[in-house]
Amino acid sequence: MSSVPLTEVLVVADCWQSEPDAEAVIHRAINAAAEIADADVGEAELAVMLTDDAGIRTLNSNWRGIDKPTNVLSFPALQPTANGPPDAPRMLGDIAIAYETTRREADEEEKPFDHHLSHLAVHGFLHLIGYDHEKDDDAEAMEGLEREILAQLGIPDPYADRERMD
Repeated sequence: MSSVPLTEVLVVADCWQSEPDAEAVIHRAINAAAEIADADVGEAELAVMLTDDAGIRTLNSNWRGIDKPTNVLSFPALQPTANGPPDAPRMLGDIAIAYETTRREADEEEKPFDHHLSHLAVHGFLHLIGYDHEKDDDAEAMEGLEREILAQLGIPDPYADRERMD
């Protein structure tokens, strides 16, 4: 059995008060992703920030040059050099998830909010461990792993209706 990372969930926007199970949903999704992806994340740490559209818009603008909100952003941590303290925890990075965009997408796609939140947490985590979707082959691999993880959580394929949404 693979180990799971220490995950800290920070709620920084009041709008998340309407989703009291959000922290538990995120922990469950990240733990499943770490185990199924068989990621070597023992003793590693990450943070998930639950923010609003204004907060994620600022992050998106500052870090990606895109001045609009998005659903999830991942910020992989730089790995320490050999000169760092030997007992320092390994940081995977940070994930930010915006409430309003997540809520709107879940409603538009007629999905339970916790299913969509789980998908975004899994997606963000996979970015932290090195997956991306810049090339078609990489996107297929990442989406396949997302499907497998979400199925383990009892969540239907989030890409099943892709043609309908394009």
